[in-house]
Amino acid sequence: MKIALTALLAIISFTAVEAQKKTDTRMLRHVVLFKFKDGTSAADVKKVEDAFGKLPSQIKEIAAYEWGTNNSPENLNQGFTHCFFVSFRSDSDRGVYLPHPAHLAFVEVLKPVLDKVLVIDYWTN
Repeated sequence: MKIALTALLAIISFTAVEAQKKTDTRMLRHVVLFKFKDGTSAADVKKVEDAFGKLPSQIKEIAAYEWGTNNSPENLNQGFTHCFFVSFRSDSDRGVYLPHPAHLAFVEVLKPVLDKVLVIDYWTN
C-alpha cells in the first residue's frame, strides 16, 4: 500500500511538473500584417522592414521576432503583403512593447506608407 501511494504521488508530481513546463513554454504572439499604399516605393518598404527589424535589439521584452512576405498561391491576402511575428513571454512584456519609444518611432516610419494593418495576438497552445 505504501509503495502504491508513493508511486501515485510520484505520478502526480511528474504530471504537475510537466504541466508547469508546458505553461512556461507558451508564448504570446503579436501578429502584424501590412498592406502598403498603392505606389509605395520598394525603398520605402525596405525602410519599414529595417525599422521593424531593429526593434528586437531596442526592446528587451521581445522574446522572438520573425517576418516574411506573402507567397501564397491562393490569392486571398486582400493586399496584405508583409507578416511580422513578435513574441513575448508575458502580457506585461507586451505592455512594455506597445508604448515603448522605439516602437512608437517605428510607427512614425510606417504611417506615411501604410494603407491597412491587421493585428492579432494569441497565446500559443
